[in-house]
Amino acid sequence: MFRHGRLHDGMDILDVGTGSGYSTALLAHRFGSSRVTSVDVDPYLTGAAAERLGRMGLHPAIATVDATGPLPGRFDRIVSMVSVNPLPASWLTALRTGGRLVTVISRTSMIVTAWKTEDGGAVGTTARDWAGFMNTRHGPDYPPGVVSRFADRIDRDGEEVSTGRYPVLDVDEAWEVRSMLELRAPGTECAYREGEDGRRTAWLVHPDGSWARATGSKGEPPTVHQSGPRRLWDVLERIRNRLNTRGGLPVYGVPLTITPEGVIHLSRGRWKATIA
Repeated sequence: MFRHGRLHDGMDILDVGTGSGYSTALLAHRFGSSRVTSVDVDPYLTGAAAERLGRMGLHPAIATVDATGPLPGRFDRIVSMVSVNPLPASWLTALRTGGRLVTVISRTSMIVTAWKTEDGGAVGTTARDWAGFMNTRHGPDYPPGVVSRFADRIDRDGEEVSTGRYPVLDVDEAWEVRSMLELRAPGTECAYREGEDGRRTAWLVHPDGSWARATGSKGEPPTVHQSGPRRLWDVLERIRNRLNTRGGLPVYGVPLTITPEGVIHLSRGRWKATIA
C-alpha cells in the first residue's frame, strides 16, 4: 500500500487504520514523526500503539476518530489499511490538490489509487495488484452481518430451485470473482462450508433479503435455491461465465474518476460500474 502511495520526503502522510501501530512506525521512522498522522476508531488500539511507538522514540500524531468522518488535518498522501465502501468524502476534503490516496474497496481486493484534482474530485486507476483489509467500523465492534441476520431463512427451500452451471465455489477465496460480485450486487456477503463427505455448500446473502444457496459435490453442477428480489446465484454465474469466456474480469488496472462526494466511476471500453 505504501508503494502504491508513492511517498516522498517532505509530505504530510495520513495512515488510516492504526491497528498495532506497525505501519505508523514504518512511516514515522522513514519520514519523521512530525510528518505522520494515524487514525483509528478504537481507543484501545490508538492508546496501545502510541505507547509502543513512544518506547521506540517515535511520536507521530495518533487520533481516535471514525475515519469515515472529519479527519484531523490536511495531507499530501492518504494510505488506508482498512477497506471502505463508499469512499468517505472527508478523505478528499483532507487531501491537498495534487495529493494521492490509496485504499481498498470493501468486500473486494481492488486497490484504488487516485490523484486529487482541482475540482475536489480525483482521477486514477485500480492497481494491477490486490489486497484485502477489514472494513471500516464506526464504533467498538461491527454490527451483525447479513448472513447471521438471515440465518433463519437461508437454509429453507428457495422460491426458485435450479441446477447451477458451475461447481460450488468459495467466493471469498476467488478474489477477482468476489470483487466483481461486489460491483454487481454491492453489500452481498458470502459463506462457505465443505462437509466430511466432500459436499460443498455456498451461500450468498444481500441486505435486501435476497439469498442463494448452492450445494454439490466437487466438480458437479450444484442444486441452487434462490429467494428474494434478486437472483444472486444468477449474478455470480454471469460473472463466472465472463471470466471463463474472456479470460479475466475488469477489476484490476481499470481507469476511474472520483467525485468530490466520494462516488467512484469505473470505466473500461463499454463496461462501466459505480461505487457509491
